[in-house]
Amino acid sequence: MARPGRHRDEEAARPEAAKAAPSAGATQPSPLAVGEATPSMAQFLEIKTANPDSILWYRMGDFYELFFDDAVVASQALGIVLTKRGKHQGQDIPMCGVPVHRADEYLQRLIRQGYRVAVCEQLEDPAEARKRGAKAVVRRDVVRLVTPGTLTEETLLDARTRNYLTALFRAPGGAPSGPDAPLVGSDATVALASLDISTGECEVGEALGRDLPGEFVRLGASEVIVADALLADGELKAWIGRAGAAATPVPAASFDSLAGERELKARLGVADLGAFGAFSRAELAAIGALLRYVDLTQIGKKPVVRAPRRLGREETLVIDAASRASLELVRATSGEKSGSLLDAIDRTVTGAGARELAARLATPLTDVRAIEGRLDAVAFLVGEAPLRDAIRETLKGAPDLARAVSRLAFGRGGPRDLQSIALGLAAAGEAARHLRGRQGGIGLPDEIARLLARIEGQGAELLRMLTAALVDDPPHLKRDGGFVRKDYRAALDEAVALRDDSRRVMAELEGRYVELTGIRTLKVRHNNILGYFIEVTQTNARPLTEPPLAETFRHRQSMANAMRFTTAELAEIEGRIASAADRALAIEQEIFAELAAAVAGEERTLSDVAAALAELDHTAALADLAHHERYVRPVIDASDAFEIRGGRHPVVEQALQRARAGPFVANDCVLGRGGVERPPGFDEMPDARIWLVTGPNMAGKSTFLRQNALIAILAQMGSFVPAAEARIGVVDRLFSRVGAADDLARGRSTFMVEMVETAAILNQATARSLVILDEIGRGTATFDGLSIAWAAVEYLHEESKVRVLFATHYHELTALAGRLASVASVTMDVKEWHDEIVFLHRVKAGAADRSYGIQVAKLAGLPEPVIARAREVLTLLEKADRRRGQGNGPLEELPLFAAARPAGSPAPRGPAPVETALDAINPDELSPKAALETLYRLKRIRAGEDGP
Repeated sequence: MARPGRHRDEEAARPEAAKAAPSAGATQPSPLAVGEATPSMAQFLEIKTANPDSILWYRMGDFYELFFDDAVVASQALGIVLTKRGKHQGQDIPMCGVPVHRADEYLQRLIRQGYRVAVCEQLEDPAEARKRGAKAVVRRDVVRLVTPGTLTEETLLDARTRNYLTALFRAPGGAPSGPDAPLVGSDATVALASLDISTGECEVGEALGRDLPGEFVRLGASEVIVADALLADGELKAWIGRAGAAATPVPAASFDSLAGERELKARLGVADLGAFGAFSRAELAAIGALLRYVDLTQIGKKPVVRAPRRLGREETLVIDAASRASLELVRATSGEKSGSLLDAIDRTVTGAGARELAARLATPLTDVRAIEGRLDAVAFLVGEAPLRDAIRETLKGAPDLARAVSRLAFGRGGPRDLQSIALGLAAAGEAARHLRGRQGGIGLPDEIARLLARIEGQGAELLRMLTAALVDDPPHLKRDGGFVRKDYRAALDEAVALRDDSRRVMAELEGRYVELTGIRTLKVRHNNILGYFIEVTQTNARPLTEPPLAETFRHRQSMANAMRFTTAELAEIEGRIASAADRALAIEQEIFAELAAAVAGEERTLSDVAAALAELDHTAALADLAHHERYVRPVIDASDAFEIRGGRHPVVEQALQRARAGPFVANDCVLGRGGVERPPGFDEMPDARIWLVTGPNMAGKSTFLRQNALIAILAQMGSFVPAAEARIGVVDRLFSRVGAADDLARGRSTFMVEMVETAAILNQATARSLVILDEIGRGTATFDGLSIAWAAVEYLHEESKVRVLFATHYHELTALAGRLASVASVTMDVKEWHDEIVFLHRVKAGAADRSYGIQVAKLAGLPEPVIARAREVLTLLEKADRRRGQGNGPLEELPLFAAARPAGSPAPRGPAPVETALDAINPDELSPKAALETLYRLKRIRAGEDGP
């Protein structure tokens, strides 16, 4: 069942040619099976045997074919028809296929479902194969293994998200529980090396086992490679999966520090790695496994590798996985970017800038000087609005330079990638002119000055070459041709002219021959039998048959009224016209190879320019955000300060603006002033290391808690913050325990998850940390929960000495504000009006007098009988003595819900009968006797003996 366009040699596996072979569906056929199969199927089985863990895409003409189990799996995953082709050991061979021109679409769907794909291409023209014999098959082999972490195609990647491949290596020794103990949650040191092969971005660092879940989320890797023995740890594999990555086992021998050091030096073109930092042996081992895996999957083609960023544990703000999820940094709880902090602050105009912004948001710094350097750059562009706007306008036209370079390095690039490099270099030059044009570049902050040095004048010669060579709108594929500009190469212009304008060429030749011979009736003609020939009438033919013209014009055919001739020049031109299209395409391929080689020679320069443009876009975007959203520059120091004045939640504030629901209510937060004295009466907010935040649900407690955590993250990533004033002593670890969730797959209830996360906070928080806790202890019995919350606050105060925002409904906890020196109570301000509650969303000093839970329940729409009954129970509980364990508590005296009103009576709707009767009475019209009778009547109505 050959499809149209398939070459003749591909029919070797058709049913009538098939021979008996081992069982269909075998993914690792035996040598006997291979030997007994048809030539094409034997080739497939041999290649499949070498790639047993991947779905094999076997190129046959215009299709990628899949056979046996691969076909069954792919047909289900892709929703395509499963058919059959020939037999194997007496059974039908399952088969399906995808057209080559739609390969990326299907490849993306398979990768997203977690499959690996081995792409097997034809390595020669079928015509060459036929020269070896009628039964010879085209040479084929796997040219790459496609895995989630090794994608480079533009159609398979999100332009605004990096695609990390990460290698994880457990450092030998240093783990008290032994090398075979579970890694996650331990104090073992692990090395992580990450590479985005689509851009060359590289990052290396170490972490503790207990921080691994947070690191997986921070890196956002698509694939994590781990030694096969280590991946047997189910907890580790589960956390990799939760972070959205594929876990891939590799041999432990891949983690070779010496090989890693040698390969990294080769990729960076240096003899010593000292200029890039001091790498540990564990980090080099992880790098070695990473680069070896890339080499294996790309079949020897080398990726572009930028100078690795080395991020140690002490240099970045550590945020665990649960905190990242609850704070919705890069993804909202729905899993979408919309509604996240990243979505709220992203003003970048390029994909590379968006990736840089996301990376910095995921990895805030703890080094004060580095943070201040970033803030200086943002502040400069905030104050230079015309320059900022000019840079952003220039960068809008800049394509993804880094990914274009990478595709060309892997041999997967096309003319559009060459043009992207030209446009990227042009944008870099224009941005440099904008920066230099500002007082000659004098007075630029250090960060901006360094960016200027990295883009100014870089790749100028390459830009000239690409601009001269490429047309303005080149095609996507080099095989289509037509991407080289006219006048770039004379041989190509001649071939194109012959291909596109043979009539004009022959007319010019005819004119020259008329002038040479003097025969005005001479014509250059063409037919399908003779091809091109020169024709003259019999009367005028004699001069061409005699010297000297006979030496040029050779007689070819005589007709009744005409004679036909040819010349060596005409035969040569005819041959050139016949092959002009092939020659034109071949010349263009040569030019493409030359340009790609020129790009390869400038890989490091181009990668650095791409990185600099991404940083410039990111910085200008943060400045634009600060300008339009009224963000201020935070003061960052090494003190224990945490003082936010007029702080706002960046995501909620923008949501209110879009909904036109009024302004966001700003609030202060003072968990320490870092020794800075404020004038007397500066404010009414307490200065305490721990704030106990009380108030009803829906009043904004969670928003207040989260906004202060987000402000700290924004400040330490180098951004201005949504506040009127902010001073933050650098935070080393940030914990956010907000909201309730279970983990039933691991046998953990909501309360168990709450306790596990709380335990992590109490065990890991330091005096420089920031802790956000919401409703600790609410998942269990009241006294149990209150006891746990009470003890946790005491521990955070006495042992951890950490900065804490602790929201609670346990009003009893507010007693700690009078007993612990660094604990203060604040509450969410509310007003009551006619039994309704009005949320003011303002934080004030003091504690809530009650929880207002019944009012919130009423707002939520609970039935009126339930609200009334709840008030009845609450009143009794508040007045009672709460004598427990004696059998006569207040609840025992309370009738059941059904007994609280006469049996069979409907739930009250509107005013009670007594109230109706009272409304009908006018006391001024009643005599003493009538008043007494009315009172008796009201009693009968209440008892149900009379109507209103």
